[in-house]
Amino acid sequence: MNYDVIIGLEIHAELLTKSKMFCACDNDATGKKPNTNVCPICLAHPGTLPQPNKRAIELVILAGLATDCQISAYSKFDRKNYFYPDLPKGYQISQYDQPLCRHGKLETEDGPVAITRIHLEEDTGKSKHPNGKDYSLLDFNRAGTPLLELVSEPVIKNAAQAKDFCQRFQQLLRYLKISRADMEKGEMRCEANISLQLPGTWEYKDGAISALKKDKLNPKVEIKNINSFKAVERAINYEIERQGKLLDKGESIKAETRGWDDKKNKTKPQRLKETAADYRYFPEPDIPPLEISPEWVKKIAQEIGELPEERIQRFIKQYGWRREQAEIIIANEDLSDFTEQAISEADAWLIANQSNRPRTDKKIASLIVNLISSELLKFLRADNQNVNELKVTPENFGQLACLISQEKINSSAAQKILEKMYHTGGDPIQIMNDFALEQTDDESLIKETIVKVLNDYPEQAADYKNGKVALLQFFIGKVMAETRGRANPEKIKALLEK
Repeated sequence: MNYDVIIGLEIHAELLTKSKMFCACDNDATGKKPNTNVCPICLAHPGTLPQPNKRAIELVILAGLATDCQISAYSKFDRKNYFYPDLPKGYQISQYDQPLCRHGKLETEDGPVAITRIHLEEDTGKSKHPNGKDYSLLDFNRAGTPLLELVSEPVIKNAAQAKDFCQRFQQLLRYLKISRADMEKGEMRCEANISLQLPGTWEYKDGAISALKKDKLNPKVEIKNINSFKAVERAINYEIERQGKLLDKGESIKAETRGWDDKKNKTKPQRLKETAADYRYFPEPDIPPLEISPEWVKKIAQEIGELPEERIQRFIKQYGWRREQAEIIIANEDLSDFTEQAISEADAWLIANQSNRPRTDKKIASLIVNLISSELLKFLRADNQNVNELKVTPENFGQLACLISQEKINSSAAQKILEKMYHTGGDPIQIMNDFALEQTDDESLIKETIVKVLNDYPEQAADYKNGKVALLQFFIGKVMAETRGRANPEKIKALLEK
């Protein structure tokens, strides 16, 4: 049968503050022994009082401003009551009916996705389950970490759009220095709510789901433990298929929370889905309500620089890139900054070395984006390395692009030079000279090499003359090999044809 797929997302991100949400403990427990980054407040000892982290509040407001949210003039914290062994207080300090940010949106490739709210809360500790043991261990180092939570409206159309939304929100968090948002490290976590409905039983009106036939609506299912963008897409697609098969057979859908098993590529039931009433929300009595002045919001807004979509549009206009090229570069802000510096350095180098030559932003920019996306990113991904750890400087990368632009080296030599630069650093001109990689247009040398290659492969030469013109590439490759990649391929091609 045909069903309407309704998807809503909940995204949690750990905030980049120096201290935890309600105490002075270090907000970075990386490498620390379990239960050493704690204090009486984040361990919920009796008589302790939470003190809100002002910077955490500002970072959530910053995220709201960047997603066109309305910033509340009045907000408060609430107690969300539920039991987890790693939740020290037996409740979580969160926000319920008066969040910091409401009614925003984030653009995706398939159009804008409405955001219901962005609010602030604290994280739990971690439960660890040793293999073969009948007990669990608790580590409270993470307890009290400030968390941003975004809740989208259930208007996402499919798994691909959900994945796109998550990726774009991660970019936004990183560009604004709100969160590192590394999903593999648990710094950003996604949960998806999915339901399948018969057409005509519901509609989306005035920013909310409206039930036309309430008695015929199917309940939603929440998926947890999604720790990568690929898993977001796979988990949602699996759940759509699972629910669809049940409905086709006339079976009902349980309102439940399910976990995603990445190894088995399937969801599995965890518990029945809670409702707001189950959490017994009430205002946090130990924290006064927040009054957020327009002056404070204006001050926070000054932190917003060039956002990812704005940078994409500028790159397309300024450098003549295709959108997919710009998206590759802006996916990482550090890589984006590196690219712009390399373009600037290349342009300055050309002006310094060829004073009569005009600026060539677009040509150099095109060479640089192609070199980064086809070569440099391969190295970075293979080594799982950060752009800031590169031995290659923007200046040297720009010079390498200039050598290609001036036809001093060909693409084969450029790859060899870049590999050397990546592993050891260094000046591309020096590397070119040390390894005799400068491209040559020496016609006599190329002719001499062509004659040798044709004599070595007489059968292929005869086949070419008899109409197998595709063999031309075979001969170009052989000549390039004989000259150790130094000969100009265009010159080789012209002389071979002649």
